[in-house]
Parts: sequence; C-alpha cells; structure tokens
Amino acid sequence: MNKKIRPSEKKSKQLQEVFEREGILEIEEFHRLGQEKLYQEALEAEVDEFLDRKWHKPMKKGTHQGYRNGYYPRKVSVPGSRLSLSIPRVRKTRSRFVSRLLKGCVHITEKLKTLALEMYVRGLSTRDIEEAFVDEKGEPFFGRSGVSQLSQRLYEEYQVFSQRDLSSLDVVYLFVDGVYEAVRKYTNGQALLCAWAICSDGKKRFLHLSAVQSESQEAWTSFFEDMQRRGLRQPLMVISDGGLGVVAAIGRRFPKADRQRCIAHKLRNLSAKLPRDISALILPEFTAVYYATNRTSADDLAGQIIDKYSHIYPAAVQCFNEDLEACLAHLKYPEGHRRYIRTTNLMERTFEEQKRRTKVLPQHQHERGAVGLVFGVLWRVSQKWQRVSMSSLELAQLRNIRTIICPKEDLTNFISYELAA
Repeated sequence: MNKKIRPSEKKSKQLQEVFEREGILEIEEFHRLGQEKLYQEALEAEVDEFLDRKWHKPMKKGTHQGYRNGYYPRKVSVPGSRLSLSIPRVRKTRSRFVSRLLKGCVHITEKLKTLALEMYVRGLSTRDIEEAFVDEKGEPFFGRSGVSQLSQRLYEEYQVFSQRDLSSLDVVYLFVDGVYEAVRKYTNGQALLCAWAICSDGKKRFLHLSAVQSESQEAWTSFFEDMQRRGLRQPLMVISDGGLGVVAAIGRRFPKADRQRCIAHKLRNLSAKLPRDISALILPEFTAVYYATNRTSADDLAGQIIDKYSHIYPAAVQCFNEDLEACLAHLKYPEGHRRYIRTTNLMERTFEEQKRRTKVLPQHQHERGAVGLVFGVLWRVSQKWQRVSMSSLELAQLRNIRTIICPKEDLTNFISYELAA
C-alpha cells in the first residue's frame, strides 16, 4: 500500500509533521521540505503531461504513450540547498523522457562548478572550496573527488589553448620567459615556458605555455618550433632574459629577428657584481645607458662608464659589456614602444600574481595539475592586459624594419602590410 503513495504526498506529510511539532519551528527543515515538495510535484506533473494521463488513470483508447515505472532517489543542487528527490521512471515510451526541471538544475550545478573553478584559480585551496559549498546540513555540494576534478577542467582548457592556430597573428614583439612550480618528483621544480606578444593591432596576447624539465636550448627550441608549427610568423623582436638556452634557441628559430635582453634582469645581474654599499649609487649610471633617447647617446654613455669603472669594478664592467648590443636593441624601434619592449616586466608581474595564487598548494601532485592551474591564472590575467598604441607613424616605422629583415616576397603575409595596401 505504501508503494501507491506518491512521493509528493510523502513530502506533504513530512512537512505537516514538522509544522505540528511542539516548540520552535525548525525553519530550515521546513523550508527544505517545502522546496522538495514543490520540485516533486513539478516532476510528477511533467510525467503526467508526457504520458498524457493523470496518476492511476487508464490509458486513452488508440494511444500508447508508455507506463510509469517507479522512482529512483537523487540529490539535486538548487540555489542555497541540496534536495532529496524521487525521480520518476517511465518505460515502453516512443521517446525518451527528459525533465526540463532537472535540466535546469544541472545548469545550476554547472554554474556552481564554474564558480568553484574561478575560486580555485583565484587562490582558494580545494579544502577551502569544499568547505564553502555546503548545504544547510553542512554537507558539501561537491565531494572531495569533485573538487579535485577542477584541475582537470583547467587542463582541458589548456589543451584547447595549446592547439590554437597562430597564423592570423601579426606578431611584432615576442616575449619569452620561464617560471618554476613545485611538483612532486621534481627536485628543483617543474619548469614552465611562457610566450606572449604585442601584435601590429596593439593587442597583447598570451601565446603559449609548456612544461619542460629545464630551460635548456633543446627545450626552448622545441617550444618555439611548436608555435611555428601552429602558424607563428617571424616577429621583429624577441625579448628574453640572458639564459644561454633561450638565447641560442632564439638565434636558431628566429635568425632574422632582433633580440632584446631584458633590462630588468640585466640590472639585477649588475647589482650582484657591485658592493652593496655603493650599488644604489652606481646603478643609475648603467640605467642611463639603457634608457638613452638614441643609440648615439647610449654609446657615448657606455664608453664613459667603461673608462670610469673598468679598473675599479672589472666584474661589473665585464657583465655590462656582455650582451650590450642586445640591451640596446630597443632603441631601433618607435620611441612610444620602448617602455614595453625593453623588459619582460608584463609577464613578471603576471608571474607574481600567479605565485600569490599557487602558494596555497605546498606542491602540485602532478604536471597536469601544475600546468592547468598556472595556465588558468595566466590566461585570466592576460584578458585584462591593456593595448599598446600603434599610430600610423609607428606602423610605418615597423613596416620599414620588416622590409629590412624579411624578403620582399614574405611581406604580403603580414597584416601590417595588408592594412597599408
């Protein structure tokens, strides 16, 4: 006899029992049961409409819509609660029964998962998220495995990102750098190589991210080849630090491009070669060379520094002489662009944000988790990057540089030339 009682009627009875209890009304339980009763009635109404007959009503002559076949229990997440419902089954129907109500609840659950994912990227640990998403009983909306799957979703986003076609981008300035994340089984951390660009339309774009064992020449060469395979074209300039591996790989894969040594990295190297008590006094003189208005002034200032300090601080002067040409390469480019291209500071600041968010994890369990989370942070930060102004004069100057470094037959492949035609 109990089987003939509809689930919605059971919910009504439970609701009435709570209401009739002596003492203070348990309002949370009352509210939850009221929601369950409402959702249960809606589900049963959907089945009535689908079968074209009410509960325990005979089938209409000449029709065959199928039969009810009991219920199965299911937890359903709705805003602010997690409900226990009995989902109707049907059999021998011409089409599959799909509840519009449950589809809406799935949509809500997906929104909650998306919200949890964004919280994860923004620095909350999986434990924090598990504790944040609970129902009125304190039970988590997502199990421990469900929260852990957030990193898998990020890695899937990364896989799509890492296969994007780059052939439509007219990359003027290409920036590359590496960052390290603590990953189990990696003694010195997992190296992640990053690339971003400023294009001829003025947009800054995050191009690529790849996990490697170290910043070796082979790793950087493979990193560049991967982007070229996806259509990356010859940039005018590549900006990097002074690592031997990346410098050699740039020369191998982008032989026509100018190479700019990151001045921020160079100044840190120079500071390490000077006595601490006078470093702050002398560094501005080195900085003046890199920030000169033109190449002639830079050369004159560089000569003065070499004459003045070569006998007093030979190690610092030797460091200054190394890669001097690459440190001054930006002076060949439009003056309005120089503050963007003489350092890798854009990604350095982004790395700081990434480190702030990933420090809640003592270490990543595997490479996929590290790549997924770092990508998630860098990609979201990159969406807020500001454009670089590209005036008609500056584009003309860049086209002239392109004419010098690229064969004539290649020029029509670049957006900057198509716009000028």
